[in-house]
Amino acid sequence: MRDLSPDLPLVADATRPLGPAQLAVQDISLTLRGTRLLDTLSLAIQPGRKTVILGANGAGKSLLLRVLHGLITPDSGAVSWEGGPLDATARAAQAMVLQRPVLLRRSVLGNLRFALSVRGVRGKARVAREAEALARAGLSDLAHRPARVLSGGEQQRLAVARALSTQPRMLLLDEPTASLDPAATRHIETLVTEAHKAGVSVVMVTHDRGQAQRLADDVVFLHKGRVAETGRAAQVLHAPRSPEVAAWLDGRLID
Repeated sequence: MRDLSPDLPLVADATRPLGPAQLAVQDISLTLRGTRLLDTLSLAIQPGRKTVILGANGAGKSLLLRVLHGLITPDSGAVSWEGGPLDATARAAQAMVLQRPVLLRRSVLGNLRFALSVRGVRGKARVAREAEALARAGLSDLAHRPARVLSGGEQQRLAVARALSTQPRMLLLDEPTASLDPAATRHIETLVTEAHKAGVSVVMVTHDRGQAQRLADDVVFLHKGRVAETGRAAQVLHAPRSPEVAAWLDGRLID
């Protein structure tokens, strides 16, 4: 894996010196069915931050997240985790939650137990993590209910709690509250904020400017598969430098 250049667009706290990137891509491109969806995109994400990825529909947000988690391999370019390759060990240090949670045809507890067993967590340690995850998600009373009969908000809380039960160093979220009501959204945001306070880096795709303002330390704005702007959330959302971000914030379309 080649060295990632220090001149990549960096998402970081401008008040602190930049350290090594936790997760980075350099010059990645991806074409599907004849359409270039990611176009020589470069980005480096600092550890311990809440990074929100914004952009119009079709900008490549969800696709980028899948590349960051190793679910999709780009046609070209490099993906790096803590200076090394994004291999199986690196992926095990991440956890990802999709917009529509993928739940097993098992109980709430069974979903947690399976995820932890796959990670090799057994015995008392597994029982303790299961109980902690249920309490974190507010699902202790529903532990033995089939996961797929839960409400949409409860399913997403389970998905986030299940991901966090594996104790990842980075949590990747693809529009986790897109179809949820305000109360369910608030619960998910609380789970994300608490995880971050515990030391988990967060990378989240959303289309919601208000959510970005509430959660983001940093913002990455994509436009047609490229990074149009990155920086501190306050700067990007209130004093954008790029015409693409300014147009999006004003509700205007831009080619």
